[in-house]
Amino acid sequence: MVLASDLDRTLIYSSAALALDMPDARAPRLLCVEVYERKPLSYMTETAAALLDRLARETVFVPTTTRTREQYGRIHLPGPAPRYAICANGGHLLVDGESDPDWLARVRETLAAGCAPLAEVREHLVRAADPAWLLKERVAEDLFAYLVVDRALLPDTWVKDLTAWADERGWTVSLQGRKVYAVPKPLTKSAAVAEIARRTGAAEVLAAGDSLLDADLLQAADRGWRPGHGELAETGWTAPHVTALAERGVAAGEEIVRSMLRAAAG
Repeated sequence: MVLASDLDRTLIYSSAALALDMPDARAPRLLCVEVYERKPLSYMTETAAALLDRLARETVFVPTTTRTREQYGRIHLPGPAPRYAICANGGHLLVDGESDPDWLARVRETLAAGCAPLAEVREHLVRAADPAWLLKERVAEDLFAYLVVDRALLPDTWVKDLTAWADERGWTVSLQGRKVYAVPKPLTKSAAVAEIARRTGAAEVLAAGDSLLDADLLQAADRGWRPGHGELAETGWTAPHVTALAERGVAAGEEIVRSMLRAAAG
C-alpha cells in the first residue's frame, strides 16, 4: 500500500491557514515543521505529528507536493525520512532524497510532445498580470510557472480567463492562497505515484489533497480524503471513493493522518 499526501494546506499549515476557530485555551499544541529565513513557517498539531511518525514507519508514505525540491527540503516531517517523495507536481521523483534522472527525462519528453512551451505561458502570465496586484513571478524547476499575488486586489474573472487561455494550450491553472499556478496538464502527481506503486509492488493507493492540482491524484487513488477547505471544497469536487472531511485547517491535517493510519491498519 502506498499512502501519498499533498503537504501545504493538507498536512502542514502556515499560521494564516491554521483555522484555529476554538477558544485560545482549547487550541491544540503545534509543532513547527518548516523554517524559512530563520522564522517558523509551517505547522502540524502535535497529535498529527505523532500519528504521522507511526504512519511513516509502518507504510510507504510519500510526500507529494507542487513545491520545488529546494522548497521541499525546508520541511522536516516527523518520523523516518521517506524513501520516496514527489516534488514539482510530479516532475521530480525523489529516491532517498535524489531526483531520478530517468523519470525526469520521461516527464520532459511528455511535456514537449503535448503542451505549449513554458516560455510562451510564462510570457503570457507576466503580460496579463497587473503590477497593482502582482507581487512576484517565478518558474519552478523549468517545468511550470506561478505568480504570487495580492488576493484582495486580484480581479474575480482573471483566473477564469487565464484558465480558458491555458486550457487551449494543454495547461491547467490553480489558485492556492496567494499563488496562481500554471502547470502542464501531463505534469501530474498521479503519474509519479503510479510509478512508485509499480516499483514497490503496491496493490492499493491512498491519497489526500486540497487543491485542483490534487484532483488527479485523488481520482486515481483507491481511496482518498480532502479537507473542508481549499479549491476542491470550494468547487464542491467529489468522487465516490473520496471522503470530504468537515474539518478545516490544521484540524483537517490531523484527521487525514488519523484516517490514513486507520485505513492502512485494515
